[in-house]
Amino acid sequence: MNGFPILTLLIALPVFAAIACLFADATAARWIALGATMIDFVLGIVLWAAYQTGGAQWQFTENLPLFGQFSWAVGIDGIALMLVELSVFLMPLCVLASWKAIEKRVPEYMAALLLTEALMLGVFEAQDLFLFYLFFEAGLIPMYLIIGIWGGAERIYASYKFFLYTLLGSVLMLIAMLWMVNYAHTTSIPVLMQTDFPPHAQTWLFLAFFASFAVKMPMWPVHTWLPDAHVQAPTAGSVILAGVLLKMGGYGFIRFSLPMFPVASAQLFWLIATLSGVAIVYTSLVALVQQDMKKLIAYSSVAHMAFVTFGLFAFNRQGLEGSLLVMLSHGLVSGALFLCVGVVYDRLHTREISRYGGVANNMPHYALLFMVFTMASVGLPGTSGFVGEFLSMMGIYGASTWAAFVATTGIVLGAAYMLYLYRRVVQGPLDKPDVAAMTDLSARELLILVPLALAVLWMGVYPESFMAPMRKDVGVVLSRVDPAWHGGDSKLAGGKPVAVASVGGESH
Repeated sequence: MNGFPILTLLIALPVFAAIACLFADATAARWIALGATMIDFVLGIVLWAAYQTGGAQWQFTENLPLFGQFSWAVGIDGIALMLVELSVFLMPLCVLASWKAIEKRVPEYMAALLLTEALMLGVFEAQDLFLFYLFFEAGLIPMYLIIGIWGGAERIYASYKFFLYTLLGSVLMLIAMLWMVNYAHTTSIPVLMQTDFPPHAQTWLFLAFFASFAVKMPMWPVHTWLPDAHVQAPTAGSVILAGVLLKMGGYGFIRFSLPMFPVASAQLFWLIATLSGVAIVYTSLVALVQQDMKKLIAYSSVAHMAFVTFGLFAFNRQGLEGSLLVMLSHGLVSGALFLCVGVVYDRLHTREISRYGGVANNMPHYALLFMVFTMASVGLPGTSGFVGEFLSMMGIYGASTWAAFVATTGIVLGAAYMLYLYRRVVQGPLDKPDVAAMTDLSARELLILVPLALAVLWMGVYPESFMAPMRKDVGVVLSRVDPAWHGGDSKLAGGKPVAVASVGGESH
């Protein structure tokens, strides 16, 4: 792979395919989008196969100076690799999910999907600070269009709310980036990750980045745009939002906040822990009373992403690795759950939980797959949800006992609202004629959901294949935050000594 620009190709291919879609009819646009996303998926497999676990931290790097300090600098470590794989895996499924559901302006819709993929991949691959910011912000535009043009009845309100929330937070991040470049005289992210910024400045820089990443995650109380966006977005839009776009916030924390501002990260542990704890309990309780399937899953996303922030700021190996696995698992499971909602919505054109019931009687394949994803969301052993949440809980307990207690209540409440949803929709008597008339999964729908189910079980049974590429990079982050955490006040951890695994060690 030496000298082959595979990372640039991963970004460029969807862009050219998007342009081609704009000059094609509806049928051709669908096939162009499917072909491009499948080629990107194959390139992703090649990338994973060629990645050297335990090799250099940054691999497949490309650097092309453009103007001033700005350059086309891309490269990946193990953490970015896994998020790239998640993105290229979900995108062909999103195209297939939109095959019949989207009937108006199909070429433009497929072009927006492809542009979203290119910009998401750019976020995870960028090694230049301003290139990252460009991809991070530009990703708002096609998603804004997907919600605003192809969404539900309140799509304009939801799209504006999504755009303004995420844009306003990022303005502060841009100001912080300008200060960092002026201080360090470089825009290289790998160099900045090793730069020791003054402790007094770290707090302000951390808060500026936090303003952007917290909205993107989204963390409580800036989460309110997410349920509206999910409810109004078409099915594929919800899959991309939950599957990948939310992960940009977590990726930002582990790429920027922890290694670049370790002192501020340790000092502000109380802030992250408080917001995460409130998010887990509050949004889980809100999810329990939802009558709209999409809203319930949207609020569950906020609760699951709070596990990510809890684990990331536990400052130990179990917490960091668990958070990354929760991110990957949530990308698969929440995307699959939204696709399951889309399946029944296409048949009955309603998301009201009370309108369903007894679906298992006439849609057994659907009921089985829906159950797999429900169990994964709950965290059943043998599914992807268990591994990440268990490791995160170990990490959280190592940092703070009370935080672990709060996180545990989230797991209990998560089981309550997901099992409530499954029982109301799938089980019970089949006493509604229109529900009884619904047909089971088509071949296309099986082609979408079965790979997701297999991936969920694969991660649950053999998580090492996902953890191994990331382990060394987690150690690099720990080497930055460990001294700041142990050098700070032990009261940050609720008065409990913090046990952090050695940087080079395995997690147990």
